[in-house]
Amino acid sequence: MNAPDMMAIPLPSDAAAEIVEDANLDDESVWMQTAENVWLRPLFFNVLQGMWVNAVRARGDGIVSRHRHPSPVTGYTLDGSWGYVEHDWIARPGTFIYEPAGETHTLYCKGDAGHMTTIFHNFGPLLYVDEHGNQTDYEDVFTRLEKCKDYYRSTPLGEEFVTRLIR
Repeated sequence: MNAPDMMAIPLPSDAAAEIVEDANLDDESVWMQTAENVWLRPLFFNVLQGMWVNAVRARGDGIVSRHRHPSPVTGYTLDGSWGYVEHDWIARPGTFIYEPAGETHTLYCKGDAGHMTTIFHNFGPLLYVDEHGNQTDYEDVFTRLEKCKDYYRSTPLGEEFVTRLIR
């Protein structure tokens, strides 16, 4: 809403539309289950730069994901606690993290809270690895986008829930 005594600055004619999303993370219908006790909520897909943003939620102790990042990732913890087997820090509500390209880790939910909710901005693909660090699979913005479209297409939210998040 513009203030009545202010003039809005026009956007360039070729600028992409903004995304303003009510990310209501308390609404169970917006979460897509990706593994036992692990869900994600998509927030943004940038198909031109190959990145995406999502909230990740896990319940209970245990491994959430083991992977390598060929591009950086940032994260902000909203709830609970989590960490990486390979590091000695613990993320709690308010913790911001930056992971440089090349980071390989095993994300797990920490026992003291028994849950986590974190927003992650992936600037490139995830390379899934086994316990020895050998690549077993990958995920990029396009494979993530297709998985989300497939899932939400089968829900009352529909594919539009995802396609409106693409730029």
